[in-house]
Amino acid sequence: MNLLNYLIPFALALGLLILVHEMGHYLVARWCGVKVLRFSIGFGKPLYVRRAGRDGTEWAIAAFPLGGYVKMLDEREAPVAPAELHRSFNRQSVYRRFAIVAAGPLANFLLAIVLYWGLFVAGTEELRPRIALSDTPAIAVAAGVREGDLVVAVDEEPVLSWQDLRWVLLRHALDRREVLLQVRTLEDVETFRRFDLSGIAIDGEDQDLIARIGLKPWRPLIRPVLGRLSEDGAAARAGLLPGDEVLAIGGEPIAAWGELVLKVRQAPGVPLRFEIRRAGEEAEYLVTPDAASENGERIGRIGVAVAEPAPGGLSMFATVRYGPFDAAAKAVRQTWETSVLSLQMIGRMITGEVSWKNLSGPVTIADYAGQSAQLGLSHYLKFVALISISLGVLNLLPIPVLDGGHLLYYTVEIIKGGPIPERVMEIGQQIGLVLLVMLMAFAFYNDINRLISG
Repeated sequence: MNLLNYLIPFALALGLLILVHEMGHYLVARWCGVKVLRFSIGFGKPLYVRRAGRDGTEWAIAAFPLGGYVKMLDEREAPVAPAELHRSFNRQSVYRRFAIVAAGPLANFLLAIVLYWGLFVAGTEELRPRIALSDTPAIAVAAGVREGDLVVAVDEEPVLSWQDLRWVLLRHALDRREVLLQVRTLEDVETFRRFDLSGIAIDGEDQDLIARIGLKPWRPLIRPVLGRLSEDGAAARAGLLPGDEVLAIGGEPIAAWGELVLKVRQAPGVPLRFEIRRAGEEAEYLVTPDAASENGERIGRIGVAVAEPAPGGLSMFATVRYGPFDAAAKAVRQTWETSVLSLQMIGRMITGEVSWKNLSGPVTIADYAGQSAQLGLSHYLKFVALISISLGVLNLLPIPVLDGGHLLYYTVEIIKGGPIPERVMEIGQQIGLVLLVMLMAFAFYNDINRLISG
């Protein structure tokens, strides 16, 4: 595993999210006439500082990168010249202060909407929601699932991709109730499958939620027919040709492409007897897989790709695309539903209905960043949108030291018609800091536990 494949995508995502969040605070503060002293990506000692703008704002990159801040002119932190008192943050009306603080999380939600909109308009290659039985199929069997069922809708909500299916089932699993899947069978017959999700717990297990329901993506049988061959590969050297169908290897019948790949991988440098069919006639060839290294493991390769499937077959993938206005509506809806689900998960973790194992820290997030980047740009942008929403929701929690804690103070100030006493705010900040440290410590514990358990 190349550590840079995970650290670079994580750093880029984190930097973008912090920049957007703090830029939300900065732009609204400037719009309200507040003087901004420093715009910092990261905390602690500045590694790079540059002054720019009419007010000489310091633009800084600091040593500890998990966050950032916008420092504004404020009488509570340092003396302010009489000529600039009107530009001090603490002199602004409560509504302006509320807007400045709320702008950060709102900027994160806006970023997610923009990313989703771009992806929906451009179109993405998605795995079709065609289902098969997993290794633990009890619930799916009870629902009457048949191999190859294509899910069309869940409780009348349209489903276009496997990701849509996972998302909808996760939402319903939180409510622990029955759901009705509208499916189209391989025989092109529309029918329904009723799933009872009352016994499904969101407990942070390694097994995917859909797998516990008894489902997995359906995969068509890929015949072991050779496609393009590398000119210097073992298969070409042995005399195999594109279009050859492999019947057996070493006397063991081969029915699918995956079986062929497994046999070859397990035999680096070991001669294998291939029985093939070519133009209706059978023949035998001795093929010695070349040895190669993959993730520290020695494997065999023969330099051949699978043949293209025949036209008219059942494709596992489809391009999902929307018009500009439909994409905008779906992007807003996706952002809203993800935010609500995040809050539901937090609430149910507090009440004990959902395991705290679901809480992730920077190590797990970096892992997902690397994995999504390796899957392609669209997957990586979806990951960035999801983390941006999570950051927005986290910052809106009513915990002092977070944006949500300040918004809570301002809401109380609006209701009571005056500011909260400084001493009360100081105590709240201390409590909030303790809660935040405990939350981060638990997230790190989960990260380390995942690494140890693999």
